[in-house]
Amino acid sequence: MEDIEIGKVQEQLTRFVNKEVYVHLETTNGAYASHFDDKAYNVGAFIRNAKVTYTHAKIVGIGNAYRVGLKLEIGWVYAEGLSKWELDEKGQLLMAGHDREGRLMVALQISETPFKY
Repeated sequence: MEDIEIGKVQEQLTRFVNKEVYVHLETTNGAYASHFDDKAYNVGAFIRNAKVTYTHAKIVGIGNAYRVGLKLEIGWVYAEGLSKWELDEKGQLLMAGHDREGRLMVALQISETPFKY
């Protein structure tokens, strides 16, 4: 994956506007939250192959703290903490953010075809 460049990622986000797409959204601090602090709570969210159509997409931020919002007909899909991206061989837009040790903290992926599960 490469560091996010707003212009390149915005172009890819816009490519999916008004199309029915599949979204993968995942956030986690995983089990590693409690490895060093027994009072820490593990949190996470996971949704895979949610079929949505978004009417507007925007990426904002600087450095390794980008936010992506996808405006739906009656709501939003939102991910924060993204820093890396790639377009895979299937045309799937993959974005992720990792902690200082390289562990996944957030992922947002968009595709015109379902993701493997």
